[in-house]
Amino acid sequence: MANDLNVVALVGRLVREAEVKYSNSGSAMVRFSIAVNRSRKASDGSWTDEASYFDCLFAGKSAENVSQYLDRGRQVAIQGELRQNRWTDQEGQTRSRVEIFVTGLSLLGGANRDSSAPQISRPQQPSFNNQSYGSRNDERRSQPQMPLANGPEDFQDDDIPF
Repeated sequence: MANDLNVVALVGRLVREAEVKYSNSGSAMVRFSIAVNRSRKASDGSWTDEASYFDCLFAGKSAENVSQYLDRGRQVAIQGELRQNRWTDQEGQTRSRVEIFVTGLSLLGGANRDSSAPQISRPQQPSFNNQSYGSRNDERRSQPQMPLANGPEDFQDDDIPF
């Protein structure tokens, strides 16, 4: 029997500011969406850009540390796996949603694509993965708590209050 494979690697730009929430155990959950552009040739021979949008979830200490850098327009490289959440809505319909559970994230480029806008130059862009880093920011500790039954890797979409 062959082993299954579930690996995603993307480079794109954040569509909006990242949302940070905390579980009852204090683990950070950062939800964001990225747009990944690709060029394709139209029937008239011209090239057009086409965007695909992906919802992402990054959990743990690394997510908390990187969240302050996840501004709209920021280019990021992510790696992770696809996860499908299933639930029943108020009308009794079965719903599902696929998102990327991020296991590694690297900050790339600036937050704005406009070349006339000032760019902040950093010697090295931080790279984050789901390992422990640094100490907790007390200001963020006061954020609303959300329940997780089996830890950050086994939660359902309806466990997250946003």
